[in-house]
Amino acid sequence: MATANTPSALLSQTMGSRPMTVFQWRAIGLCCLINMLDGFDVMVMAFTAASVTAHWALTGTQLGYLLSAGLVGMTAGSFLIAPWADRFGRRPVVLLCVALVGFGMICSSQAQTPMQLAALRFVTGLGIGGILASSYVIAGEYASDRWRSLAISVQATAYALGATLGGLATAKVIGAVGWQSVFLYGGIVTLATLPVLFAWLPESLDFYLSRRPAGALAGINHILRRVGIPTLETLPSEGQGARTNMRRSIAYLLSPAMRRATILIWVSFFLIMFGFYFVMSWSPRLLVATGLTNEQGITGGVLLNLGGIIGTALLGLLAARLPLFKVHFAYLIATALLMSLLLSLAGEVGQTLTLAFFLGVFVNGCVAGMFSTTPMVYEPSHRVTGLGWGIGMGRLGSILAPLAAGPLVDATWRPDQIYTLYAAAFALAAVTVVLLHYAVQRRNSGPAAEPPLHQAGRRAI
Repeated sequence: MATANTPSALLSQTMGSRPMTVFQWRAIGLCCLINMLDGFDVMVMAFTAASVTAHWALTGTQLGYLLSAGLVGMTAGSFLIAPWADRFGRRPVVLLCVALVGFGMICSSQAQTPMQLAALRFVTGLGIGGILASSYVIAGEYASDRWRSLAISVQATAYALGATLGGLATAKVIGAVGWQSVFLYGGIVTLATLPVLFAWLPESLDFYLSRRPAGALAGINHILRRVGIPTLETLPSEGQGARTNMRRSIAYLLSPAMRRATILIWVSFFLIMFGFYFVMSWSPRLLVATGLTNEQGITGGVLLNLGGIIGTALLGLLAARLPLFKVHFAYLIATALLMSLLLSLAGEVGQTLTLAFFLGVFVNGCVAGMFSTTPMVYEPSHRVTGLGWGIGMGRLGSILAPLAAGPLVDATWRPDQIYTLYAAAFALAAVTVVLLHYAVQRRNSGPAAEPPLHQAGRRAI
């Protein structure tokens, strides 16, 4: 990774060291908007789970397959669509995927059978999987060094905010006009953002510098003018990361210098998303199983995401002052403890919902920590591929989580027993996050390595 002294890297560092402009904040804000929509689109199946189960008389195992269908699509999108952003650009991939998500949501509202709904959730998931990596990377690249961790954490906050607002709307709409309307309205709102994104979402400066598409110099100078940096006469000389393709990017991720960090990122994503998507997918349904009403179960799901708004924002603020791996480790341990205690200590409705809120604070922060850490481990020309493959590995865990819970529900496991079992994933992830920190630190101490990230003003690791 000896690219820190290339002209391209120096230009990126210049932008990273300057105060943030309105243009940069707007780019981050548009990424937040994208993640708000994704937060609702991902959680819509969990919020409608009880109604869909009643509508088609589904078993726990069948519901598990339905909950996992969208996650299978997200996994495929992370592996297959997200890497296109390193080749064709972040902006066109985001626009394409937002359109795919919107149409998938609208078509889901017309599903006549569980199989049709599952297939359409898969299509919607493809778009979501392609969006997430690019939006997080754009936010990180347009943030200054000082605000990078917060900018990326705010994306997770927006994700939780979208899920929260969607859950509140679902609780009001679903009883009046049915679960189908939730998908319809969500799709319409998603498509309505396309003109805004088309007009104002910028391309990545690092993409222009590393990939050099047609019109790269004009695109770079447009961005430099907007952030108050003198424009260029010619393109900087190409670094070793230019002209990458997907095969080379994957080879880079598994190169001797990067292999240990990459594998630890993959394992961490897998464990965290395995636990996270169990909590988010099954909690409304399991809360109903403990005696809450359907509306109270949805409220529990909303509180999980409302807690996430606070938890992810707090993680970003703490990461601006403390090494992120220490904050992330604390979040993972707190999540494991809360999951072990949530339903075993739950009593009356208010107490149960309060515990759900605090679990949401920490479980959402666990995911945000991985999104903040991963992009800064890799070079710009491989960054979306690195994050996309990390998310893809996490999606494998997210697929297995609902599928594994369904048979446990059918086997009459108590909800508190299931929660305790899944808490182990977060305890194991706490170990892998610490190992990742030391793997990156060891790599950065090599003779040809870049300066450690914290020395560049980035507390990503």
